[in-house]
Amino acid sequence: MEQKTEENAGEKPEEKKKPTCPECNSENIQFDPNRGESVCMKCGLVVDEAAIDVTQEWRAFDEDQRSRRVRTGAPLTPTKHDQGITTEMGKGRGELFKVAPKKRAQYYRLTKWHKRLIKSKDRNLSFAFSELQRLISFLGLSQSIHEKVAKLYEKAVEGGLVRGRSTESIIAALLYTVCREEGAPRTLDEISKASGINRRDIGKTYRYVARKLGMRILPAKSQDYVPRFGSLLGLSERVQVRAVHVLDEASQYDVTSGKGPIGVAAAALYIAAVLGGEKKTQREVADAIGVTEVTIRNRYKEIVDKLGIREEVEEKVKEEEDSN
Repeated sequence: MEQKTEENAGEKPEEKKKPTCPECNSENIQFDPNRGESVCMKCGLVVDEAAIDVTQEWRAFDEDQRSRRVRTGAPLTPTKHDQGITTEMGKGRGELFKVAPKKRAQYYRLTKWHKRLIKSKDRNLSFAFSELQRLISFLGLSQSIHEKVAKLYEKAVEGGLVRGRSTESIIAALLYTVCREEGAPRTLDEISKASGINRRDIGKTYRYVARKLGMRILPAKSQDYVPRFGSLLGLSERVQVRAVHVLDEASQYDVTSGKGPIGVAAAALYIAAVLGGEKKTQREVADAIGVTEVTIRNRYKEIVDKLGIREEVEEKVKEEEDSN
């Protein structure tokens, strides 16, 4: 019995055989989608005909026609509390008057009970995801971040982490965490301004949620802030690339270790802008990014001294002042 089992285990599963022509045994058979026929390319025999067309029977020439004629819904998405497959009885009181007068009372009762039978978890997720949608739109974040935050929030609800805490603070903390994970960090001040939650509360909730969900978040890199801060300052891509090079060189000398990544990124952008001929004052950089001039000045001095470019930068600044 054991020998038979071993023999069966050694056998490979049968591979699906290719269709062959009954006349010439050729395997060179091609399907003609216009005629619905499979034809042997060697002898010309029609091997199969009258194939069923499984494609859509309608055509659309613009997006409006496509949306009106399509008979399937949107794809499943974790950004909605029911994965996007909910049913809704009417879209407001106005729908009630489209029903025959004799059926209105029944329609009203059905709508009321339909809302009552929704679970508390679904109500919680529905409110939380609407707040999340607002924050994602306000901060200009990607769909991948949106979906990841939604999955983590649902996990937090199932683990009982939301009980006793405001939904907005949990969403803001998860958003801050995921942004750092995905390499598109947002500062606590930005998320606090968008959500209306105190930055200290976001920080406390962030540490609590990260500990409970087993999330290990590494410190954000200064390089991750450069593209967004460069766009806020209106700097060219060439200057932004130069700022990243400055940060890479500074990290080799351990200038950036132990320093706030936002202040370091602001100083690197200031240096790159001066060297690239797109000079910005320290006050302009500080106001756009949200740090103090003192922070930029201190980080700037440390970087230029270590890289040995203080004289070059100061000469550029002096040239700009003289030209003005």
